[in-house]
Amino acid sequence: MLKSLNTTKLISIAMFSAVLFGCATTTGPVQTESTSISLISAPLTSAQYLTKAKAEKNQQPRERYLLLAAHAMINAGDVNTADQLLNSMQATLLPISELQAEFKYLKARILKVQNRNDEAIKSLDYPNNWRLANWQWVSYYQLKAQLYQERNQPIEEVRQLSHLSQYLPMTQANEVNDNIWRTLQPLAEETLKRFTADKDDPIFAGWLQLAYLTKRYAVDPNQLVSQLSRWQQQNPSHPATRKLPTDLENALNTKPYRPNNIAVLLPLSGPRAVIADPVKQGIMASYLAQNANDVKVNFFDTAQDPKAAYQTAVASGAEFIIGPLLPESVAALHTTDTSTHQPLTNNGQVIPQLFLNSVKGATPNKDQFYFALSPSDEANDAANRLFKDGIKIPLILASNDKLGHNMADSFSKTWSELTQSPAEVHFYDAGDKMKVTVQKALGVIDSKERISALKRLLNIPIKADFRSRRDIDAIYMLSASHDLALLKPFIDVNFSVFTQPVPLYASSRSHLKDGGREADEELNNLTISDIPWLIRPDSDTRMVSQLWPTWSNSKKRLYSMGYDAIDLVGKLAQMRALPGYQLNGLSGVLSVTEQGRVNRQLSWGRYQRGNLKPLSQ
Repeated sequence: MLKSLNTTKLISIAMFSAVLFGCATTTGPVQTESTSISLISAPLTSAQYLTKAKAEKNQQPRERYLLLAAHAMINAGDVNTADQLLNSMQATLLPISELQAEFKYLKARILKVQNRNDEAIKSLDYPNNWRLANWQWVSYYQLKAQLYQERNQPIEEVRQLSHLSQYLPMTQANEVNDNIWRTLQPLAEETLKRFTADKDDPIFAGWLQLAYLTKRYAVDPNQLVSQLSRWQQQNPSHPATRKLPTDLENALNTKPYRPNNIAVLLPLSGPRAVIADPVKQGIMASYLAQNANDVKVNFFDTAQDPKAAYQTAVASGAEFIIGPLLPESVAALHTTDTSTHQPLTNNGQVIPQLFLNSVKGATPNKDQFYFALSPSDEANDAANRLFKDGIKIPLILASNDKLGHNMADSFSKTWSELTQSPAEVHFYDAGDKMKVTVQKALGVIDSKERISALKRLLNIPIKADFRSRRDIDAIYMLSASHDLALLKPFIDVNFSVFTQPVPLYASSRSHLKDGGREADEELNNLTISDIPWLIRPDSDTRMVSQLWPTWSNSKKRLYSMGYDAIDLVGKLAQMRALPGYQLNGLSGVLSVTEQGRVNRQLSWGRYQRGNLKPLSQ
C-alpha cells in the first residue's frame, strides 16, 4: 500500500535535503528565483502561516505563506476552510510553476478527502513544460498513484509509480519498485500483454513486459532465466535491470520440487471412501495425462490411522506427500507447536507435503502447503468479484446454518477490507420464513406498514403499490440449489414497479446439476461462481460425466482438486516465492500465499435464455 500523505509527502524531511533542488532529467533546470520560504512541508499551524502572510507586503512570499496555511489546514483535517482559502487566491496566483503546482496539488488533496477522486485526477494536469524540483514531482506522482489505487485501476497506478521511483534516492526507489511488482502480480497475462508496447512510456512498458514474461514462463525456470536475460539486454536503463524485484529474485533462487516417488494419503476404505474416490480418480487422470514414466504415485489408506499411513509412506521412499483429505486426519498429522514438532524426514531431507484441507492457526513451514475447496474462500473471491464489477452496496441473503454464517462472515470481512464499509447480511430460514426475510431485507414490509398506517389515518380507500429499497445495487445469495428455486422468485416479485431490479449473484452452492432448460430459464440474469471446469465444460468434462453419470457437482469439484494437486507438485515452491505466479487449473486460477495456502479464483457465468454463459475474469 502507498504511504498516507502528510507533511512529509512520502519521504522524510531529512531525505528532502538530498532532492530539494534536484530536478528530473526530463524537466530541465529548476526555477531560479530564490526564496527561503519552502513549500515542502507545513510544520507550523495554519494560524501562524496566516499571521506571516498578513505581515508580508510582497505578493510571492504572501502567497507562499497562504499555500502553507492551506497545507496545514488539510493536515489538520480542516479541508473546507482550506478549500475556501485556495479559492480566494486562485484568480491572482502568480504564474510561477512551483506555486501553480502546489496549488493544484493541494486542491487535489482536498478532492481526495471529499471522495471526489475523478475530479482530483483531472485537477492534477501539470503542463509538460513546467520546471519543478524533485520533491514536487514526488508529491505529484505519489498522489496520482494513490488516487488510481483507490479507483482500483492498478495499471494506471503502476504508470504513476514508475514515474515516482525516478525521482527518489535508490533505497526509496527500490521500495517503490517492489511495490510496482506486487501491484502487477494479481493481473492476468492478457491484461499485462495489452500494455507492453507503450513506446511513449518505456519504463512503464518495461514493467509490464517483465511481469508478462514472468507469468508466461514461470512454469519453466530455465526458460524464465533466458527470457529475463533477453529482457535486460533490451532494457539496459530500466530500474529492474539494475536490481530485479525482491520477490522475483527470491523465486529465481528457489529450487522446484522434482519427486520421483509421490505418496497420496486418502481414506480409501470405510464410509468416507466415497468422498475420496473422485479425488483419487482426478489424481490418476492428471498423472496419466502427464505421461511421467519416471514418477511413481502410491496411495495409502488413512481410514484407520493417518499417522500410520504417513509412516508407511515415508518408509516406502516417498519424496512428496499429497493429503490427507479429511480435516481430522490433517489435524492428526499437523501441529502448531513448532518447538516440539520436527517434520518427518527421508534420508535426512524434509518431505514436502500438500495437505488437501486447511488448518486453523497453522505455523507456516516452507515445505508445507494447504489446498482446500473452501466455501469461505469462495465467499472471499465473490467479494472481490463484486468489487471489481463496481458494486457499492451489496445485500447478502444467506441460509441460517453454519455454512451460511461462515460464508457470510468471510464475505463481510473481505468486503470491509476492500471498501472500509460493512456488508449488510440477512439470514433466512426455510419455508414461509424465507419470504418474510426477503421482504424485510428489501424494505417491502416497512413500505406496506406505511401504506396501512396512511389508510387508517385517512379512513378512505387508497390504491397504492409498495416500494422496495433503492440504495442497494446487488444481491449475493448464499443458498443451496433447492433454496434458490424459491429464493430468486421471492426476490423478483418483491422489487416494486418503481425500482430497477439489481444484479443477482450466487455461489456454487446454487449451481444445479443438469437442471434442464426450463429450470435454468428460471435463473435468467443470475450470475454464479464455480470452478472453471463446470462454467466452461469441455470434452474432458463430458467424458467424466459419461464415466460417472451419478456424480454430483460436488464430486466433480473434488475430481478437479485431485487433478490439480498432481499438477501443482512441481510448481508449489516457485508459486510460493512468486506471488503473481498463477496456474490455470480445473478448480480455478491457483496461486500460493507466503503461508503456503493455495488460493483459488473461480470462474463466473450468467444464465441467459436458459443457458449458462461464461463471463470474462
